[in-house]
Amino acid sequence: MKLQWTKRFAKEYRRLPQHIQKQTDKKLGFLLQDIRHPSLRAKKIEGEKQDIYEGSITMNYRFLFLIEGDTYVLLTVGTHKDVLGK
Repeated sequence: MKLQWTKRFAKEYRRLPQHIQKQTDKKLGFLLQDIRHPSLRAKKIEGEKQDIYEGSITMNYRFLFLIEGDTYVLLTVGTHKDVLGK
């Protein structure tokens, strides 16, 4: 598998605090190794028309992604509230 950053994801990533950027890098490494890695807590978002998945960075930060063939397309990253509106 490989990663593809959308422009939105890249822009939001640059705005994250540096320590959250480092955590994000670590979690994206886990995603490449195994989507079922326990600390990712990756799951499909219920009720979405597309197969959009959520991954956990910390208890307060999340990222959303799609799976297209052999690629994880990174859509957005930020606080739980910013990403999921909850």
